[in-house]
Amino acid sequence: MALVFSKFLTADDIENGLSIPGCSLGPLPFQEGQSMNMHVHDGNGHEWIFSCTIKRNESRGHFLSVGWNKFVRERDLRVDDKVTIHEEAMKNQAMGTWIKVEVKRKIRLFGEDVWADV
Repeated sequence: MALVFSKFLTADDIENGLSIPGCSLGPLPFQEGQSMNMHVHDGNGHEWIFSCTIKRNESRGHFLSVGWNKFVRERDLRVDDKVTIHEEAMKNQAMGTWIKVEVKRKIRLFGEDVWADV
């Protein structure tokens, strides 16, 4: 499994869409302003389709803006939840990868901090 991107969510990520720095993704296959759909799978194998747009600003350079409002609502994502996106080889397939999304939330359990799946 290869890590693509990981971060703690901000209010901006939740309200306006996840921003993934272009340097995390390698060379982007499209130009600024172009859109594409990213098919991802969660830990339960459910497929989600995130609408992505390549954007650029002065401070961050190129980045991928991920529209994931439905995922945010259904998973009740919150500020400081940790999202991780990684690639994993497909099972029962000769070639190809899955893009997987994982979200964890820190909870306090018996006086200890524990990261639980969201």
